[in-house]
Amino acid sequence: MTTKQLSLEHLIKPSSKDGKAPLILLLHGYGSDQNDLFSFASEFPDEYIVVSAKAPHPLQPYGNAWYAINFDAQQGKFSDIDQAVESRKLIIQFIEELKESYPINADQITLLGFSQGTILSFATAFSRPALIKNVIGLSGYIDQNMFDTDNLSHEDLKHLSIYNSHGTQDQVIPVEWARKNKDFFDKYDLDYTYEEYPVGHGVNPQNFQSLKNWLIKHS
Repeated sequence: MTTKQLSLEHLIKPSSKDGKAPLILLLHGYGSDQNDLFSFASEFPDEYIVVSAKAPHPLQPYGNAWYAINFDAQQGKFSDIDQAVESRKLIIQFIEELKESYPINADQITLLGFSQGTILSFATAFSRPALIKNVIGLSGYIDQNMFDTDNLSHEDLKHLSIYNSHGTQDQVIPVEWARKNKDFFDKYDLDYTYEEYPVGHGVNPQNFQSLKNWLIKHS
């Protein structure tokens, strides 16, 4: 289904449910677009509204990004944090617009990100935890430089549930980066599931089935 004019271009699959429905917001990875993760939409329970957003920064020759990834001899590969923070703010604004534009249950919002979309999903959830119920983070990691607070508490986050997975053969984002997420989750005593799969930078069928089962349990 095509979209209303909101701050981010997006695709939407309506809910089969009468009244307000839970939302899954899909955030794609670097160099992709809103069509990528939208292929998941038909696999989720029919009661969900599924929205797939397009990142705001176009890349050449095609695709989009939530923030630039720069390369230089001294720092190697590094993220444009200022751009990432602006995208995080835009995602929060977009969620508020979605709540006003569609019949969404504001207490049942799930972010599902892949790669750069996972990094922004974590940044969004840990910056505005009251907005989000679940985060499904695939092939990404936590970058606290993108948060807007360092004063989080267990009380702020106790309602959040996290599913996080990564490929052990990932050559884009090393699995060691994802394993460090555990320290953050444990610090705040979060409800989380972390899984690894013998794949590269992607999601295999077993991984997808596992996240889908997790989502149904956390609906």
